[in-house]
This record gives sequence, structure tokens and C-alpha cells, in this order.
Amino acid sequence: MSEAEAFLRANTLPARLRFVPEIVLHLAAEITPIWQATEEWLRERNVEPPFWAFAWPGGQALARHVLDHPQTVAGRRVLDFAAGGGLVAIACARTRAAHVEAAEIDPLAAAAIRANAALNDASVEVLDYDVVGSACRWDLILCGDVCYEAPMTRHILPWLRRMTEEAEVWLADPGRAYLPQQGLTELARYRVPTTLELEDRTEREATVFRLEPDRVRPARDTPRTP
Repeated sequence: MSEAEAFLRANTLPARLRFVPEIVLHLAAEITPIWQATEEWLRERNVEPPFWAFAWPGGQALARHVLDHPQTVAGRRVLDFAAGGGLVAIACARTRAAHVEAAEIDPLAAAAIRANAALNDASVEVLDYDVVGSACRWDLILCGDVCYEAPMTRHILPWLRRMTEEAEVWLADPGRAYLPQQGLTELARYRVPTTLELEDRTEREATVFRLEPDRVRPARDTPRTP
């Protein structure tokens, strides 16, 4: 067992989400202890905070949408981008995608994806490097809750726009500050249960969008405050 796998097992418990009960994930039972523990791990190994240990509203909305509309995924090559714990990738594997990859640069997140895929008997290939800049080899790229910081959005959005020339790209977002204001087509909206500790409210409205190429920029309404 690797050090990352040992950390995962020591700080999470298998649990089902109210909004996506079909899938079991290794999740943090309490927020503060794992965050503090990971800060120590972070200082020693230069890895990210434990975003993978929580199921964020955008990812839950994407997983729900995939499970409720399996025909949108079946037979396709799918990338779960910035996959966290792999919730969306597992949903795609369950809906008969031809091949599912999950991209995460955090070694703890990569370990979580592997553990969660095994827990759900799902076939998911983990890409533990930055795929931004890669040539497109997917039919569908799914991104849940990725526009929460300006540097992250600046890094990924131009590449995701380029990917729309060859693949469908979906963004699911609960109203984060750096979601682009143009070039999005709404596909669905979901009210996702959350916790006061994570989101300062018990429910978030998350919208699933299709990202459009640069040459196609449909206007959209400014997101409502959930």
C-alpha cells in the first residue's frame, strides 16, 4: 500500500451521497481533521488541499446528469477533467462509456480515484499529470466545479475551448466567481444538497453547461445566486 493510499484509508470512510446514491466514495467524515492532516502532508510533499475528499456540487450535478441520461455517454471516450475523487468518471463507467479517463495532478486525488473506482467495480484509467495542452483523444470532456480560482480558470479555459473543436465539453458550476460569462449553452439545472461547512448553505443550484467554440458564443443570463 502506498503512502497516499494509507493516508486515504486513515482519513476517509466509504459513504453514499444523498444526490447520487448509486455510487460509493471514500469521503471525509469530518472536514477539519482531514484538512489539518493534509496540510502537514502538503508541507512535506508539496501537494494540494484535500478537495478530492468532498463531493462538490458541480461534480454531483454532472454525475446525476450522466446517470439520468446514459445515452449521452454510452459508447464514447470520456475524460473527467480535474476529477477530484472520480465521482463523474465512475458515473460514466456505469453508463457504458467506451473508455473513461480521470485526470488529476494531486497524488492523493489519484489514489482516491483508484480506490473509489475499485469500490464501485468501475473501469477508470487515472491520468496523474496535467493534461492541459494535450491533443484531443476524447469524445466528451466533463468538468465539475473547476472555475473557483482565477489562475486555475486562466490555465484551463483556453485549452478547453480548443477541445470543443473536436469534442463536447461540459462544465457544471454552482455559481463560482470565475465561470465564463459567454460561450456557454445551458443543458440542465440541479439543486444539490450540501453542508454549511463546505458551502455556507444546505443546498446549491448547479448548472450543467456545454462549452462552445470561440466562434460560437451564445449569450447566457448572469447566474442567479443560489
